[in-house]
Amino acid sequence: MAEDGAVTLYNNTAITDHKQNPVSIKVGLAQMLRGGAILEVSSPNQAKIAEEAGACCLLVTEPNPRGISRMPDLGLIKQIKRAVSIPIMARSRVGHFVEAQILERVGVDYIDESEVLALADEENFINKHNFRCPFVCGCKNLGEALSRIREGAAMIRTQGDLLGTGNIVETVKNVRYVMGEIRILNNMDEDEVFAFSKKIAAPYDLVAQTKQMGRLPVVQFAAGGIVSPADAALMMQLGCDGVFVGSEVFDNCLDPYKRVRGIVEAVRHYNDPRVLVENSCGLKETAGLNVGEERIEQFGE
Repeated sequence: MAEDGAVTLYNNTAITDHKQNPVSIKVGLAQMLRGGAILEVSSPNQAKIAEEAGACCLLVTEPNPRGISRMPDLGLIKQIKRAVSIPIMARSRVGHFVEAQILERVGVDYIDESEVLALADEENFINKHNFRCPFVCGCKNLGEALSRIREGAAMIRTQGDLLGTGNIVETVKNVRYVMGEIRILNNMDEDEVFAFSKKIAAPYDLVAQTKQMGRLPVVQFAAGGIVSPADAALMMQLGCDGVFVGSEVFDNCLDPYKRVRGIVEAVRHYNDPRVLVENSCGLKETAGLNVGEERIEQFGE
């Protein structure tokens, strides 16, 4: 696999010049977040609450974005970096490699090339091999995930709800779809892998490696609609390595620390019902649940 240029999770294989921007190091840095919760924050106060509650990383976002959504204000990133000691992540627009260059220069630890922001390039993603900073990329299926890994992504974010409604249904759907495709691949004959890689429009060597490993070659987090300990545990039991938690957990909540702490503990102990019960008690406010009737599909229709 090393000669074919595949990314391997647990050894030193790289798909770019190891002397410049070794993929193995970036994949390893992303692995350090495994089993954790990445909290979206928009102020130093929220950042401190998330750090104290046990978040493994902070995703910095604009508090009140208007118009075209772009990378966050650099002054806000610097303020949050000074306020906390855990890793910082920031979003760049898809295809906007100059935003990524700026974010890397300002000192973020991870860059999320995010479809949550406005698109800068409708055809091309950033060539992530040109950066020292590990990249996170979103996907809704296995083909998208492996294509982003070929471009240099060190972490995959299986994305659901983009509107911050607290509705987890899209996230569950997409996580199950990715995991289902991997199970189908695992049961294939070696000769069938060529046709499968063509069908999902993914590099054959990464498809073969996914079959060999029985999972994605990099860490996989879930994002969208995760606002409670039960939501977080659900994603972990479905096979994810961690979760992104939106800033809605800080809204309409009397005790955001308790909610965030509960989510963090649920990620760590997702198979322990006792811990899940303890951390689901007393969460009086239900953050982010503002789904209108017009957005609810009747089951079975």
